[in-house]
Formats: sequence, C-alpha cells, structure tokens
Amino acid sequence: MPAMSTKASAPDFGKALRAVRLERDLSQEDFYEVSGRTYVSRLENNGADPSLSKIVQLAQLMGTHPLTLLTLAFCSKGSPAEVDRLLAGVKDEIASFENLSLGRRDRRRPAR
Repeated sequence: MPAMSTKASAPDFGKALRAVRLERDLSQEDFYEVSGRTYVSRLENNGADPSLSKIVQLAQLMGTHPLTLLTLAFCSKGSPAEVDRLLAGVKDEIASFENLSLGRRDRRRPAR
C-alpha cells in the first residue's frame, strides 16, 4: 500500500486556523495568552509555520483538538465527505504499519 503522504496536497494551516477561529467567534486579539495578534495574523496569511506545541496551544484556546486543525489544513473545503476520505486514508495507512511501536526507543528496524 502506498504511503498517504505521497498523495497529500500542501496543507493550508492558515485557512484552517482562520476558519475555526471565526467559527468560535474569536478575534486575533483573543489569542494574547498564547500568541500575539501579529503572529496569529502571520499564521493565517501563511507567513509563518507553527510548531506542534504552538498548534496544541492554539487548539486548546479554541476548545478544539489539534488534529481538527491539522485535518482541516489538508482539506480544500472541510466538508464531512472530504474529512471522512482523508481520515479513512490516515486510518488505513496507520493500519498498514507492521511493527509500529510508539514507545520503542531503539531506532533500529526490527528483524523480519
């Protein structure tokens, strides 16, 4: 099974952030506890790339899961059908991993 990442389009995190922020009726100024308004504006205009920890902070402030933001970043419209297709592909890709162990510290590949 081919890796899903080869089919993924470039994410638009700014579009997702803006859409969820507006859906939650939040202003850019409402993010003062985790980011300045200027940084939020840069994120929304794709002038900056957030770290994973920043995505978590932004999502928590909006009362949503970080994967919601990331999922919407990979969607063009965010329709339920589009989200279902994307998440089904991710689920299939994860299921295809034969020796996935998130707790493993050894980076060597397991013997086959």
